[in-house]
Amino acid sequence: MNFYTRKLIKPEDLNARNTLFGGSLLRWIDEEAAIYTIIQLGTNKVVTKYMSEINFVSSARQGDIVELGIKATAFGRTSLTLACQVRNKITQNLILTIEKIVFVSVDDEGVPFPHGKTEITYSDERLREE
Repeated sequence: MNFYTRKLIKPEDLNARNTLFGGSLLRWIDEEAAIYTIIQLGTNKVVTKYMSEINFVSSARQGDIVELGIKATAFGRTSLTLACQVRNKITQNLILTIEKIVFVSVDDEGVPFPHGKTEITYSDERLREE
């Protein structure tokens, strides 16, 4: 699992219980997963197709630092499947897991389009491919 992004929990990220609002966390995950997919597939023409069960393991509070971890688990002809974990940066306590997030590469009309990638790259070279 690669942990690329960290977020500081601020007042606007809280729910009525003064813990991290799940919707804020899911927005951050979707954005992080999209960026990861764009880098892996070398195109920004990707859409979120599917997210499996979201398992909220523990909560986070204002002032906590959380980090989002993403890992590619499978390449399809038009898709990339990821797994996600979110943890507290300081305590390392797990906050959330998602076993499966699927992104699909699409053409200008929004139709699934083969991306031609079969393995993970650990740099952003694909973004510079023509």
